Amino acid sequence: MDIFETISKRFSYRGAFTDQPVPREDLIKIVQAGIDAPSGCNAQSTNFVIVDEVALIASVAKVLGDRPVCKTAKGLIVCVCDKMPAYGNLSFFIEDCSAATQNMLLAITALGYASVWLDGVIRGSTGVEIGKLLNVPTNQEVRILLPVGVPQNQSKPNPKKAFQERARFAK
Repeated sequence: MDIFETISKRFSYRGAFTDQPVPREDLIKIVQAGIDAPSGCNAQSTNFVIVDEVALIASVAKVLGDRPVCKTAKGLIVCVCDKMPAYGNLSFFIEDCSAATQNMLLAITALGYASVWLDGVIRGSTGVEIGKLLNVPTNQEVRILLPVGVPQNQSKPNPKKAFQERARFAK
């Protein structure tokens, strides 16, 4: 699948996954796509915790209220941010993490899996609790969680507004 097809086919999947495993080799490819993302001042402020152990996935899912997308995931990718300044007192950890997440979502789609970008649900004490489960240093923040698997139900991307509604050439 070429990059433009991958972009157009990517969607946020919140349902249950099948029992089909996600091989470690695929999880590594997905995370490498995140590592290859651009980062402000090349600070590379996002690190990744890959969870493929069934019991640990279940523990993380329990913290998240046993959502089907997490409970049945065959892998979890957790983005962990270091808020260190990269340029003077400016930190680009949000941008770095977002670019890495988008790359990984596209890799997930290209490999035939599905995922959803979980962010708001893991902010605050929930992210701290997940961080403790995964031995994340306390000076770093669990920012994004991507459950990965083969979707039980095939979905399609939500419709997007027409190009003309969202873009224009400067005059």
